[in-house]
Amino acid sequence: MRLNHLFFSLFCCFASCKGGSNDTTTIITPPPAGDLPTDVTFWLTKADKTVLLTKQKVSLLFKDTVNVFPTIKVDEGSQYQSIDGFGYCLTDGSATLINKLPSATQDALLKELFGTDSTSIGVSYLRVSIGASDLSATPYTYDDIPAGQTDVNLDHFSIGQQQSDLMQVLKRIVAISPKIKILGSPWSAPVWMKDNGSFVGGSLKPEYYATYAQYFVKYIQAMKAEGIVIDAITPQNEPLHGGNNPSMVMQATEQATFIKTALGPAFKSAGITTKIICYDHNADRPDYPAAVLQDADAKQYVDGSAFHLYGGSISNLGQLHDAFPDKNVYFTEQWVGAPGDFASNLQWHITNLIIGATRNWSRNVLEWNLASDPSYNPHTDGGCSTCMGALTISSDVTRNVAYYIIAHAAKFVKPGSIRIATNVTSQLDNVAFKTPDGKRVLIVINNAGTTQSFNIQFNGKVVTPTLTNGAVGTYIW
Repeated sequence: MRLNHLFFSLFCCFASCKGGSNDTTTIITPPPAGDLPTDVTFWLTKADKTVLLTKQKVSLLFKDTVNVFPTIKVDEGSQYQSIDGFGYCLTDGSATLINKLPSATQDALLKELFGTDSTSIGVSYLRVSIGASDLSATPYTYDDIPAGQTDVNLDHFSIGQQQSDLMQVLKRIVAISPKIKILGSPWSAPVWMKDNGSFVGGSLKPEYYATYAQYFVKYIQAMKAEGIVIDAITPQNEPLHGGNNPSMVMQATEQATFIKTALGPAFKSAGITTKIICYDHNADRPDYPAAVLQDADAKQYVDGSAFHLYGGSISNLGQLHDAFPDKNVYFTEQWVGAPGDFASNLQWHITNLIIGATRNWSRNVLEWNLASDPSYNPHTDGGCSTCMGALTISSDVTRNVAYYIIAHAAKFVKPGSIRIATNVTSQLDNVAFKTPDGKRVLIVINNAGTTQSFNIQFNGKVVTPTLTNGAVGTYIW
C-alpha cells in the first residue's frame, strides 16, 4: 500500500513518534451548560490531549478593536472550490472489526461517526476497495478462478466476499447518511488479467483492457443493486507502487490508454455517471496525472486527480489545478503510523491535509483506515502492519488521532461548503469555508512554539481567541 513504506515509517518514528501513543477513549464532549453570550462558537483540541474536540465556554464577540495581535482576515467575497466531504477509508478489516461489536454498540458508533446531530462528527465521504486492499485479511478480487483459466465474459464475477462485513456496514452507514459520497479503488485486477499472474505487482495486459472496464461496470451495478451508490472510482490505487499485497503497476500512458479506449467508453455505453478520477498516488509525481490530462481523448472522461502524501509537497495539488483548472483535485489517503505521537500527528495532518489540501483545491480529505485492532490487524501477508486506525476496536472502542483530525472539519464543514479566502500569519495555519446554511467555519492550528492570541477579522470587526501551541481550533459564526 505504501511507496517508500519503510522510509516513511522510519521518518514517522524519528520525527513524530518518539514513543508516544495516539490512544484515547475520550469521545465528543457535549456543549457545556450555561454557555456565555458569543458570536463565535469555538471547538478545541489540545496537543497534550487534555482537551479533545470540546466546545469551549467562552465569549467571542465581534468588536471594533485595535490591538497588536496577528490577524486572520476572512473574506467570503473570494471563493474557491466546493467541498465534497471529509472521512476515511472503510477497509474490509475496518468493517470486520465494526461488525464484531454488539449490535447496540455498532448502532451508537455508526451514528456517532456518520450522523449529523450534536453528538456526531458527520463523516461525509468514504473510500472502499474494489476487491481486497492490503488491510483485508487475504488478497482477492471479484473474479478469482483457477490458475491457467480466463473469464473474458466475467461469468464468475461476484462481490460476494464483501457481503458479510463490508456490505453490511455500508448499508447501515447509508441508512444513517443517505447522501454520503463513496469512492471505489482497486488494489489489483484479477490475476489472470495481469502479466505476472500474481496479486503482487505486475501490469494489466492490454488485451484485457475492455474486459477490465466491464469489471468496473459490473462492480458499480452490483453495488447499486445493494443500495450503494459509487460516486467515483480510480482505475488503480498507488499505480507506481507494485510491492504491496495486493498491488498493480499502471504507468501514466497505460492509464490514459485504458481510460480513453476502454473505461470511459464502457461507462458511457452503460449509462454510468460515476466519476473517473485518475492517478491516486503521491504528490511527488504530479507529472503522472498531468500526462493523463494532457491526452485529450482520456481527459474527456476524467473528472480530476487524486493524491496521497507519502512523498512530495501538498502545494503540487494546487499547481496541477492551475494547469488544469477545469478538473477537480481530491485527497484520498494518508496513514497514521503506529505507535505514533498524538501531538506530532495532529499538527502534521491538520497542517498538511485539512488545511493544506483544501487550500490547494482538494474537494475532500480522507485519512486511511477507519479501524484496526490493538495489533494493527487485519492485513494481508505483506500488507501494512503498522497502520493505526482512527479507531482501535477490541472489546471496546478507542478514538485515536485521525478521529479528531477528520472531526475538526467533518462536523462543521458540510458537503457543498465553499472554501473562502484567508491569509496565513504568525504560524497560524488556517482555512475557511462558507457552509450551505450560511455559516462561516475557520480551522486554525497554532504551529508556533508558544501560546498565541490572534484576531479573526470579518466584515471589519474582530474577535480575539487564544490557542496554545500545537492546538487546533474550529471557529463557527
